[in-house]
Amino acid sequence: MTGTNLSDTFRHKGLRKKLTETVRQKGIADENVLKAMEAVPRHWFFDSGFLEFAYEDKAFPIGAGQTISQPYTVAFQSQLLQVKKGDKILEVGTGSGYQASILYQMGAKVFSIERQRALYTKAKEMLPKAGYLVKTFFGDGYKGLPAFAPFDKIIVTAGAPFIPEPLMEQLKPGGILVIPVDKDDYQIMTTVEKQADGSFITRQHGHFRFVPLLGDKAHD
Repeated sequence: MTGTNLSDTFRHKGLRKKLTETVRQKGIADENVLKAMEAVPRHWFFDSGFLEFAYEDKAFPIGAGQTISQPYTVAFQSQLLQVKKGDKILEVGTGSGYQASILYQMGAKVFSIERQRALYTKAKEMLPKAGYLVKTFFGDGYKGLPAFAPFDKIIVTAGAPFIPEPLMEQLKPGGILVIPVDKDDYQIMTTVEKQADGSFITRQHGHFRFVPLLGDKAHD
């Protein structure tokens, strides 16, 4: 993460426009997602030595065994969330802060929790400097944030061995949880929609690859 150097040049904007077009061609149709992707400078979330990778449609290591997700994956998850302006969204796995910034750019109130202290500290410092007013928390994402529940939407940005019960409980009726659930050596992108009667409808949306979600059993 550049931290101090939050510049955004014509070249960066051009590369971002190209990246957004790539993501659109891969099937992302939600204009709010595409506009946010074109607006948020992804290179701000990279160490300065790796800036040339910022606008490739690829995941990239960010330290602590974690990655900044592939832009297409960020767009795909954001589209599944069906974000509306003013939505209160819980993000499990802050990572670099890029996904949280996209959601903030789309008009959401974002609460983000991170298990790796180094990543949490970096994001907490960098996001406000970049103008993304995301509420960041250090803790176990499996437990969610009961003190701030319920949430309109919840997004998990790491592979989960199962769908954590507390996250389902912290969803408002009519709310959507987007979570990659482990299967063999990949994940199945899953949405869980909470019905008015408290029941859930679960749908699957294809295969992805994520780093694993860490709980209490896996300490930093």
